[in-house]
Amino acid sequence: MHTPENEALRRDAADPGHRHLFHIPPADGGRHPDTAYLAGNSLGLQPRATRDELLADLDAWSRLGVEGHLESERPWLPYHELLTAPAARLVGALPAETVVMNSLTVNLHLLMVSFYRPAGERTRIVIEDSAFPSDSYAVRSQARFHGLDPDTTVVRLKPRPGSDTLGTQDVLDFLAREGHTVALLMLGGVNYLTGELMDIPAITAAGRAAGAVVGWDLAHAAGNVPLSLHDWDVDFAAWCSYKYLNSGPGALGGVFVHERHLGDPSIPRFEGWWSTEAATRFEMTPVSRPPATVEAWQISNPPIFAMGPVRTSLELFDSVGMPALRERSLRLTAWLEQLLDEVTPGRPLTVVTPRDPARRGCQLSVRIGVGSANELTKRLRHEHGVVADAREPDIVRFAPVPLYSTYHDCWRVAEALAATFDKEGS
Repeated sequence: MHTPENEALRRDAADPGHRHLFHIPPADGGRHPDTAYLAGNSLGLQPRATRDELLADLDAWSRLGVEGHLESERPWLPYHELLTAPAARLVGALPAETVVMNSLTVNLHLLMVSFYRPAGERTRIVIEDSAFPSDSYAVRSQARFHGLDPDTTVVRLKPRPGSDTLGTQDVLDFLAREGHTVALLMLGGVNYLTGELMDIPAITAAGRAAGAVVGWDLAHAAGNVPLSLHDWDVDFAAWCSYKYLNSGPGALGGVFVHERHLGDPSIPRFEGWWSTEAATRFEMTPVSRPPATVEAWQISNPPIFAMGPVRTSLELFDSVGMPALRERSLRLTAWLEQLLDEVTPGRPLTVVTPRDPARRGCQLSVRIGVGSANELTKRLRHEHGVVADAREPDIVRFAPVPLYSTYHDCWRVAEALAATFDKEGS
């Protein structure tokens, strides 16, 4: 290492972030007491406020029983509405366009029921070749559901030869050539593998100009980068909240549907009790009267104890603000990149994430030239107390999350990589 440890500590003193608001796991190795946790792109850390907030909701159940639906401090019947406004602010949407419900892939399927409507020659679904496997499974099953061959219906866009990432121009060129065959364009806003941030507004505009519906999987974008879904004219989007939104394993996801689609009776949807107007819900009538909001896409009553951690997290994001988080993210990620530039030469390590800060979130992905990604992350954890995320066979992902990661965490990553590969080569 060329950069001294005290430089990292100096930066932390000047730019401390909000680490005090989170539980930091103890280190499982190395000389530092706390983990250098760089895996928030896989599972975010627990906010300190979550436990007490969740216990308060549990206490309401013990005290009130069924009456908690209307009489608890946070009544359960309209509980999901507490999450709507902060979720909308987080993704740049109107409250009527935003709802927290279900999990990510369930929501993508519900949205594709409405917005993947193959007809004539316009039948294809376009995703990136490095899409998260669940997205690949989902779109292939949607193609089969419509009686189509997934091998020909699903188009997987690949980076041009010599590139690790799919560029915006690659997508635009494909749409210019073959957009007339595309029914649905559904890409990841930030690629889970490489950390690349796609140009969402440019791709959305091109997709819609080509006559396709444009949806986005924002699992790695929500809470990571600023979003303006309404202004960007996105048709629909879905995201999870257990990564950058720190709402716990398997936490509820979110859905966006642009207001131009709201209240349109021609759009097919699956419906259930929570799809009807709240004022008519207890009339127990057999025919739904859906509201002219995205809540028409809800099906079941929300799980209150799963919503509590999401609400707590969204309040935290509201108090700090995405602009401030993005600014710190840019500083922190640039620092990690600088440190990696010091340790990668002469070692079998290559950063594959775009170097342009505007083309990435806070994740930097490193390709290793020897050994397996899983084995490396085990060594980093048990020998150095550094927690990162492996994607086999050869990608290790480091995410300095601006809410709780530190410059010293980044310094420890670089120190651990250098020590591990120097030991490997000795």
